[in-house]
Amino acid sequence: MKISKEIKTAILVISSILLFIWGYSFLKGKNLFDSSKKIYVIYDSVEGLEPSTAVKLKGVTVGRVNSYDFLENKKVQVEISITSNYPISKSSVAELVGSSPLGGKEIIIIPNDLDSQLVESGDFLKSSSRLGLTDALAEQMVPLKDKIEKILENANVLFSNVNEILDEKGKSNLKNAISELNSTMTEFSGASKNLNQLLATNKPKLDATFTSLDKTVANFEIISDSLAKANLGKTVKNLEQILASVDKLMADIEKGKGTMGKLMKDEKMYNNFTKASSELELLLQDLRLNPIRYINVSVFGKKNKPYTETKETMKN
Repeated sequence: MKISKEIKTAILVISSILLFIWGYSFLKGKNLFDSSKKIYVIYDSVEGLEPSTAVKLKGVTVGRVNSYDFLENKKVQVEISITSNYPISKSSVAELVGSSPLGGKEIIIIPNDLDSQLVESGDFLKSSSRLGLTDALAEQMVPLKDKIEKILENANVLFSNVNEILDEKGKSNLKNAISELNSTMTEFSGASKNLNQLLATNKPKLDATFTSLDKTVANFEIISDSLAKANLGKTVKNLEQILASVDKLMADIEKGKGTMGKLMKDEKMYNNFTKASSELELLLQDLRLNPIRYINVSVFGKKNKPYTETKETMKN
């Protein structure tokens, strides 16, 4: 049977169309004759994720991203084609992570091997997102950027204030201050040289002084050792006993006990002592004024003159 040119042309056109569709789908990462599982994951954002991106599980590529579409709630639904026969459970997690420092993304499936319910075509996996290196750096750079901007603003204000301060008079004062600082540093340099010369001259004396200081410290250590070995506890105890006795003695005096207590508390005895003191003073004064009244010595047997009171004696 002969095939007409029209049928051959139709077969060629249809074959070309099918080949074109297959090639286009293949370039997009789809395979028309693929029998892999189609599962879905919903993310808030898939920035950096491209179609035909590899899907990995434990470091092994188990599938590819077919496509993604927006949902009514503004989230993104991603279709994944699983080509591996690894048993993926329904409770596994599809984590969106950064694959390179340039910002690319990939999906890594974190399996739950304890779950026996395996995923089927059309099922949904739980989703999670993890910042990549670039995203993490960008997130950390945001507060740093704000701080740098604030620092730059403060620097601009500072330089503006400095420009206002450094007018002609301020510049002149600054030059004078720098000149005086140079003079001060020169004087300080000269003083340091003099100090070095003084130290060099008196180095033997300083050495002798430090030697004496070392001996003094050594003697002090010996004294401290002697004090440490001394029975200071017994001495302190004896001192406490003495102080207790003194306290008891003072208490007895306050109560009027004993001779000292009676002298301090007995008013009659005090008056008698006062009276006796006054009479003794009068007696000594009379003895000074009239010694012949008390000392009567006759050398040649002559009779003594009788004692007569004078006006001064009577007055005293």
